[in-house]
Amino acid sequence: MTTERRSHRRAMRLAAATVATAAGLALLAACGGSSDDSSSATSTGAGAKPAAGTSGSTAIPTQDVVSSIAADPKLKAELPAKIRSSGTLTLGTTQQPGVQGLPHAGQQDGKDVGLDVDLRNAVAKVLGVTWDVQNGTFPTIIPGVQNGRYDVGQDNFGVTKEREKVVDFATYLDDGQAFLGSRNVSLTSVKKLTDLCGLTIATSPGSTFQQILTDGAGDCAKIGKKPYKVQYFADSAPIFLGLANGKVDVMFGPTLGLKYDATRIPGTRFLGEISTTVVGFVTARNSPLAPVLRDAVNKLIADGDYARIFAKWGVPGTGISTSQLNPAATF
Repeated sequence: MTTERRSHRRAMRLAAATVATAAGLALLAACGGSSDDSSSATSTGAGAKPAAGTSGSTAIPTQDVVSSIAADPKLKAELPAKIRSSGTLTLGTTQQPGVQGLPHAGQQDGKDVGLDVDLRNAVAKVLGVTWDVQNGTFPTIIPGVQNGRYDVGQDNFGVTKEREKVVDFATYLDDGQAFLGSRNVSLTSVKKLTDLCGLTIATSPGSTFQQILTDGAGDCAKIGKKPYKVQYFADSAPIFLGLANGKVDVMFGPTLGLKYDATRIPGTRFLGEISTTVVGFVTARNSPLAPVLRDAVNKLIADGDYARIFAKWGVPGTGISTSQLNPAATF
């Protein structure tokens, strides 16, 4: 899909201030690349996020669902000797300051937080290693994995046929391609791209969202309607500003993130998704790491730690029952 995340690079507080000043809309928290359900978290610990229907809350879950996870000696033994010796895996990802990238990833009090962060840290615990997190840009992570700069890439990368030609995937969640609408448009749902004819759509460049919109660019003309216009932004903050001031009608992004956004950004509504994509860690082609990552995710699923992570972030229903290596791509 992305299902990527969408490269969210501005702190939520700055985005909120910008939108509040320009359009009187407080961005209370916000969202790439993720999915099916955004129901309330089951945890009630301090700082736990309220039910998804509670619009306008900035509460971020803080409960620790990772530190108690024990290393699995058998899985650690599957790692290449060099990594077992160093005890470190290099991870390429994009930096997500503030809380705009949540539930996938963000920062609070200088610490990385989010569903993706908890998942990767849980995988590291199972394998008995630590992550050396290095930040790149969304378009450079996969090339960085290919050339050996990173051992593993994680940025809500959806499985696509083109990506599977150059990297291996170890899947860890389901996500989709969905739409967030402005209050300035009468549209209440999107079931196909032609529902967007004549509207201005904002999305992230270098993503599967761009691929889908590009592939469907001529569909409106075929039915005698005005084509949609597409604007590309590396940050989500300008998109939210555009939704508020009427310069953007619809945001195209990951289902998981947009459902999360719709409950927190006044004047927006979730319009539905048009497709789904499984998301995974990426490694170099034929790397011995991909099967180990798959096995680690499956260990978390079997032990219940995986479900606890999804419950913490209030997004049960977006997980997978089994991690797979290079599953069949949906597009």
